[in-house]
Amino acid sequence: MGFLEPNDAVLITDGGLATELEMRGHDLSDDLWSARLLADAPDEIKAAHLAFFRAGAVIATTASYQASFDGFEARGIGRDDAVRLLRRSVELAQAARDELAQAARDELAGDGRERWVAASVGPYGAALADGSEYRGRYGLSVAELAAWHRPRVEMLADAGPDVLALETIPDLDEAEALMSVVAGTGVPVWLTYSIDGDRTRAGQPLAEAFALARDVPEVVAVGVNCCAPSDVSAAIAIAGEVTGKPVIVYPNSGEGWDARRRTWVGLSQHSAQEARQWVADGARIVGGCCRVSSADIENIARAVVGAG
Repeated sequence: MGFLEPNDAVLITDGGLATELEMRGHDLSDDLWSARLLADAPDEIKAAHLAFFRAGAVIATTASYQASFDGFEARGIGRDDAVRLLRRSVELAQAARDELAQAARDELAGDGRERWVAASVGPYGAALADGSEYRGRYGLSVAELAAWHRPRVEMLADAGPDVLALETIPDLDEAEALMSVVAGTGVPVWLTYSIDGDRTRAGQPLAEAFALARDVPEVVAVGVNCCAPSDVSAAIAIAGEVTGKPVIVYPNSGEGWDARRRTWVGLSQHSAQEARQWVADGARIVGGCCRVSSADIENIARAVVGAG
């Protein structure tokens, strides 16, 4: 069964991988964020994927969001080793999925569910590790952004994920660059923006942002992530109307990121009841991003899947 089949199924994606890893006792204040553990503690990444799967998620998003050739090079990791680590990000999620599939075949703890691996492709700003993915407008041209993204996208696609997650994109220039990179590859992707209200983080209308993906056949779903939960319902309506494609939403907890202090501030606003509303609004895939744990995903899965 291919990704997003059958057509009427609502899918639960995972939550914040870094959040789950921090709850397991890992300090992710390094510029590589969760990608550091690809080298230092890969089994912990697999364990976090398993936690989300067991909570009810059927999509695991890899630990490659903040992984880049530039970032690895700054840590003294050469290109060959960087390729190995990027491939490992996909392999770890696949290993977690395969473990549960084997358990189902052995009639142990598995449940026989179809599960997928989404290779995370974070924005250019994430590699800068300065919070600029929440602002966009990096001062680079579309061509320059495409040249930066292409090697990583091609490498992750070659690792064999079920879908590429082009996520937390803050502005139209970067989305346009990514569309040029994936167009013609035949690899399914989803495109999700980080937003503020009904605009991208860079201030552009969401209708214009989603329109960039409308005629790109590789894009199988569009939506938003790492935004306030209160912004989701309006974005679902815009995404569906503009593109006609399935809509995916996985906001953060509603807390805000303080880039200077490198910490989250405020109170969580993410709830399973809201996730049910997002499905009612037309979302096909729901989950969470930063500060959303496996326990939160379990609540969402019960509320959404349990309610049919």
